[in-house]
Amino acid sequence: KKSLVDARSPEQWQRHMMTLIADKPKRLSVSAACRSLGLNRSSVYLWLQMGPPKPAKRSRQTSAQPRALSQVERKAVIDTMNSDTFKDQPPVAVYHQLLQQGVYLASISTMHRLLRTERLHGERRQQRIPQHHAVPRLLAHAPNEVWTWDITKLPLVQRSVYLSLYVVMDLFSRYVVAWMLSRKENSGLAKQLMTEAVNRYDIAPEQLTLHQDRGSPMTALSFLDTLAERKVVASHSRPRVSNDNAFSESQFKTAKYQPDYPGKFRDFTHAREWCADYFEWYNTQHHHSGLAGFTPEQVFTGRHIAVAQNKQAALDEMYQKHPERFVAGRPKVAMPPETVAINPVPIELQGTEEDRVNFPTLKAASRSI
Repeated sequence: KKSLVDARSPEQWQRHMMTLIADKPKRLSVSAACRSLGLNRSSVYLWLQMGPPKPAKRSRQTSAQPRALSQVERKAVIDTMNSDTFKDQPPVAVYHQLLQQGVYLASISTMHRLLRTERLHGERRQQRIPQHHAVPRLLAHAPNEVWTWDITKLPLVQRSVYLSLYVVMDLFSRYVVAWMLSRKENSGLAKQLMTEAVNRYDIAPEQLTLHQDRGSPMTALSFLDTLAERKVVASHSRPRVSNDNAFSESQFKTAKYQPDYPGKFRDFTHAREWCADYFEWYNTQHHHSGLAGFTPEQVFTGRHIAVAQNKQAALDEMYQKHPERFVAGRPKVAMPPETVAINPVPIELQGTEEDRVNFPTLKAASRSI
């Protein structure tokens, strides 16, 4: 029993069992001894045949590697990697530069391993400080307060040839105020389009906010200077956030999912004729779901009020004839939203201290970039 208590490993326990079997009285058989000790007789005969167990080998993780660098050599590698000459260089560059000078400290993998051990592994060059872009929050109460625009590509039948379609849309009414088709995309054409659109609708200074993404025509200094001269506030989407310009993206989807959209145009003239027909339909005949079924032209010009009265009269007439068909009571014509926003202030922030600090009024927020 004392031997069983002292056994701290399987090898020690096996050695103690073999000792007990060897020291058993001669009159006691091996089978009886195995039954007394709770051992398997076949295992005991195998142990007796193989001899005492050999000590377990040490693992590679706990054993010293004879080819490993000494502490002095390890320190020399770390100090070299952290020196002014190599502190911003990757191990592969340090290895080859030292080897070119006739110096060999360690292999490239060893340099990586030592850097990981010292928590120095990773990008060793100076990195740009992470940028944080403000969320564009725009609010339109009436037409010609906020415009949003973008450029899309229209493919031609000729392979790898595309046309650029510029579209400027009023946020409040979804009315396309200007569009242009071109064989190229640059800031000069964007300047020309915006200048003509601002003049056409007689936009007063500081009346309009123009929202766009961060394409090269939208961020060109010459284009931004033109907006500044006309006192048009420029608003930009965050990098790689398409939802910041969702209204323009949605309009492009409406265009390219039309039943008569050809997919690929024969030439420039074909594309221009199709776009002219489409925008005429979109502005004057498209019953926009975001405008409660009114067309962009009706909301842009204010005619939707008179149209709503006609709709209400038709509903009232039918309600007078068959009130039982309207289980919810007298029907009422739905009107377009009174305000349209890009990234509106979340409900949980409205009226909070953060809301008052960052967005004193939604109107003021629409004037920020």
